[in-house]
Amino acid sequence: MSLPFNKEDLIHGEAIEWESITKQQARKIILEAAGLARKTQFGTGIEAVYRVIDRLGFLQLDTNYVVERAHHHVIFARVPDYQTEWLANLCEDGRIYEYFSSDAGYLPMCDFRFSLPVKKAFETQGKLLTKPETNLMKQILDRVEREGPLMVGDFDNDRLEASSGWWDWRPAKVALERLYLNGNLMISRTKAFQKVYDMPLNLVPQETDLTMPTDEEYACFVICRTLAALGMASVKEMAWRARRVKGNLVKKELEKMAQTGKVKMVTVDGLKGPFYMLPNQEINIKLSNEVFILSPFDILNVFRHRLKDFFNFDYQIECFVPAPKRLYGYFSLPVLAGETFIARMDAKADRKQKVLIVNNIHFEPIDLEEIIIEKFIKALKAFVQFNQCQYIILKRSNNETYLEAISRSFS
Repeated sequence: MSLPFNKEDLIHGEAIEWESITKQQARKIILEAAGLARKTQFGTGIEAVYRVIDRLGFLQLDTNYVVERAHHHVIFARVPDYQTEWLANLCEDGRIYEYFSSDAGYLPMCDFRFSLPVKKAFETQGKLLTKPETNLMKQILDRVEREGPLMVGDFDNDRLEASSGWWDWRPAKVALERLYLNGNLMISRTKAFQKVYDMPLNLVPQETDLTMPTDEEYACFVICRTLAALGMASVKEMAWRARRVKGNLVKKELEKMAQTGKVKMVTVDGLKGPFYMLPNQEINIKLSNEVFILSPFDILNVFRHRLKDFFNFDYQIECFVPAPKRLYGYFSLPVLAGETFIARMDAKADRKQKVLIVNNIHFEPIDLEEIIIEKFIKALKAFVQFNQCQYIILKRSNNETYLEAISRSFS
C-alpha cells in the first residue's frame, strides 16, 4: 500500500510513493531472486547454469576445497544435475568470463563492457608504480603476446628476499595480477583450477560490446543488476557492489530512478529502510519449502546483516575465526528449508576415501516437522554424491533426535 510521505520522502521537491510489505513477503522476494524459491527454478542442464549466472549477474569464486568449491556449490544448489565441467564449457564458449569486480567471480559476457570502469579504477586509483614495476609488467605482457597463454610457473622465480607470508607474492605474480585487474590480461583455468593468463582478444568474442559506459550507465547497471539478484536492497548494498570505482554515481542515479519510477522504494515491517526494488517485482511469491544446503559464499549469505534482519539467522563463516573461538566449525554450511534457516553443518570431503565427514550439525532452536527432516536427508544424500563421495560420517549434533533420524537413513 502507499504510505503518506514526509519531508525525507522528497527528492528534488517531488513526492516519492512508498510501498509497504511484511518481512515474510520480503524473505520470499529475496529467495525468488536468489533462485531458491523452488528446486530447478532455472531448469536443468548447462543452459540452466548460464541462466543462474545471468540472473545473479555475478557468481563468486572461492578456492577453498574443504567441500566442493563455492562457485560449483552455488550452481549445484540450483541445478541438481550440474556437472562441474559445465562452468569451464561456458567460459570456453565465450558466454561467461572470470574477473574481479566486487570479488573474484564469473560474470555474463554480455555485461563485459561494465567491467571496464572497474579495470580503469584498478589502473588509475592504486599506488603509483615504480619504473622497475612498470618495466616488468611490459615485459610480461610482451611475452604473453608472443608466446600465448602462460602460468605463473612459466616465469623464473624473481624473488629477491625470502617470502614473509601467504600473500607475499613474487614480483612476476604481482605483475600478472595487476595486468589482469587492469584488463590487459584475462584468466582461464586448468582442470586443476590453476590460473592461465591470456590476451583478452583470445577469450572475448569478437561481437562483444567494448564501449566504455558513462558514469551514469555504470551506476544504473549496478543498481539494476543488484536489485535483480537480491530482490530488494538498501543503498549500502548497491554501493558495495560498485565499491571498486571510487566516486561512482550509484546514490545519485538511484535518486533519479526512484523519482522516475524505474525503481520503487519499499518499507519492510520492523526494519529500518528504505529498501528498493525493481518496479515489476512480484510481491506475493509461493515457495516450495524445499531444503537447500548452501555455500557460505552463496549470494544469499554474502550480507550477514541481511540474514539477521530478514531471516533471524546470525551467521558467520568461521574459517577466518581462530579455532578456540569457533562455535559451529571451520566451514559450516547454512541449511535452508523454505524461508527458514534450520541448521548449519560443518563438513569436510575426504575424496581419497570417498567419505563426507560431517563434524557437526547444529540445529536452530525450532521444532522441525518430519517432512523437513526427510527433505534434509534427501539434500544431504545428493550433497554426498556432489562431493564425489559414497559414504558419510556423522559425528555430532546439538539435537540427538534429529541426528539419529539422519543416521538411520544412511545405515
